[in-house]
Amino acid sequence: MRCCGSTPAHIHAASAFVYATVLSGGIRSKINDNPEQVYHAGENFFEVPGDHHRVSANASDTQPMRMLAVFVVDTNEENLTTPDR
Repeated sequence: MRCCGSTPAHIHAASAFVYATVLSGGIRSKINDNPEQVYHAGENFFEVPGDHHRVSANASDTQPMRMLAVFVVDTNEENLTTPDR
């Protein structure tokens, strides 16, 4: 995700465990009904099957961010991310 970017609210595949590490910059994240949090370089977060990722956005209006996300899913999953309708 580059400067000022975001993704729409979404869920992941039913079997998905997602582990994310912020490599540089920061990301605003809100999962389920938990409070929105900002994760900075070197910090990480995770999502378990069924989690609703409500906010996923660059925490800065001027600086880029980079993040590595590792998905662990069943091999038969076809859609890893489904945006809210």
